[in-house]
Amino acid sequence: MLKTIDTIFAKKQYMICFPNAKINLGLNIVSRRPDGYHNLETIFYPIELKDGLEIIPNECKSTSNAYRLYQTGIHIKGNDSNNLVIKALELIKRHTDKTVPNIDIHLLKKIPSEAGLGGGSSNAAFMLKLLNESFSLGFTADKLIKLASQIGADCPFFIYNQPAFATGIGENLEPININLDDKYLVVVKPNISVSTKDAFSMITPKQPDISLKEIVKSPVTEWKELMKNDFELPIFKKYPEICIIKQQLYEKGAVYAAMSGSGSSVFGIFENKPRLNKLFETQFTWYSTPISKNY
Repeated sequence: MLKTIDTIFAKKQYMICFPNAKINLGLNIVSRRPDGYHNLETIFYPIELKDGLEIIPNECKSTSNAYRLYQTGIHIKGNDSNNLVIKALELIKRHTDKTVPNIDIHLLKKIPSEAGLGGGSSNAAFMLKLLNESFSLGFTADKLIKLASQIGADCPFFIYNQPAFATGIGENLEPININLDDKYLVVVKPNISVSTKDAFSMITPKQPDISLKEIVKSPVTEWKELMKNDFELPIFKKYPEICIIKQQLYEKGAVYAAMSGSGSSVFGIFENKPRLNKLFETQFTWYSTPISKNY
């Protein structure tokens, strides 16, 4: 009996994962593409703000009920069929000749949407990996990246989920040696949603004077003068409340602060533990504790 319980417990373990968020350490929009998208360069950095994602085979045999989605935590707008975990499920089923059983999907949302944190993309990428591992579908990491790119520009990053210099629309990834584990990180998401499409419409693409790939080699204390997010100027003009958050993070001692992606979240990197008191108590706020100072 004990062996049976252990086997079930082990099986459950690989059917649960925790999709994490990312921040953009700078973001340059470098050119407009013929297909209407934009080429960019950015540095994706994974952070420990996480959702929870679990899949469990269900006993329903109907092909019209291939999944049941149960979503808790932060509310997600739209129908279940538009959720990116469902798009990932449907995509991987189209590209495998192996059986993917009907499943119950439990998604706990802790990463806010429309925040520039990649929550939906992370959910989709982790869903691809979870299905691949749980049902032994045999996809390589490179194949999963190709599938992820069909869902969204941020999705491929979450397959490897390591700091990366990204170009193209975000799908061309190059590992980059950067580690912020000894820093304090604060993420603030105001009660504002920014449309990525609208954000891009306000940008005039241009080549940066210095690539982010070079800037990130400098000490973090020098990033404030060198690293930019091209979305900030138009977004701050439209939503000055977001600009104020960035200024407040600097006033509280951040060595670098920036909007992540097309917003609306703003993050601050601190050398010392920030004393924010109740500054952002009406807004979503997340704090990380440095590994080396976790005592």
